[in-house]
Amino acid sequence: MTMMDRIELNPRICNGKPVIKGTRIPVSVILEQIAEGETLDTLLAGYPELKKEDIQAALLYAKASLDHTEFRAVHA
Repeated sequence: MTMMDRIELNPRICNGKPVIKGTRIPVSVILEQIAEGETLDTLLAGYPELKKEDIQAALLYAKASLDHTEFRAVHA
């Protein structure tokens, strides 16, 4: 199973934001909670419809998104 088997981009779901397939849980919500210090077990308990692989797919999706982003220095 690949990352895109678990991540869905559909303009009819959450305004096209990437979500965990079969849910309305945006990848950004998972990332935000991890950034705030939530553990994998806490996330899984809070979202019983998620599996460990869903959270891993969200992290891989974020990494892939960053790998395809071009950053430019802004000079003030």
